[in-house]
Amino acid sequence: QVQLVESGGGLVQAGGSLRLSCAASRRTFSSYGMGWFRQAPGKEREFVVAISGSGGRKYYADSVKGRFTISRDNAKNTVYLQMNSLKPEDTAVYYCAASVRSDYQIQSYEYDYWGQGTLVTVSS
Repeated sequence: QVQLVESGGGLVQAGGSLRLSCAASRRTFSSYGMGWFRQAPGKEREFVVAISGSGGRKYYADSVKGRFTISRDNAKNTVYLQMNSLKPEDTAVYYCAASVRSDYQIQSYEYDYWGQGTLVTVSS
């Protein structure tokens, strides 16, 4: 079992930045592929970005490419999402997810564990 706890959400103006963190309880954290998803009000959950267990492979949704950066610190069992140049359409609850597959995954059904989510609100 892996417990994931997100933090770092909040209210920011358009053009601003936020950094989300996701702390995992599992000691074998480096064996898990990690991802971030988001769900805006009235919309389905969508993929944002994913990273392999080693951190060497990453995959970004087109909507965030060039603005968001995922990274991980396996010594701290933590994955990060640096979000720059935020837009109002980035407003959503952001979820961290862990997959027992070590490579990155882009489909939600490929993830085995989910955090509770953290709200990001971008004002115009």
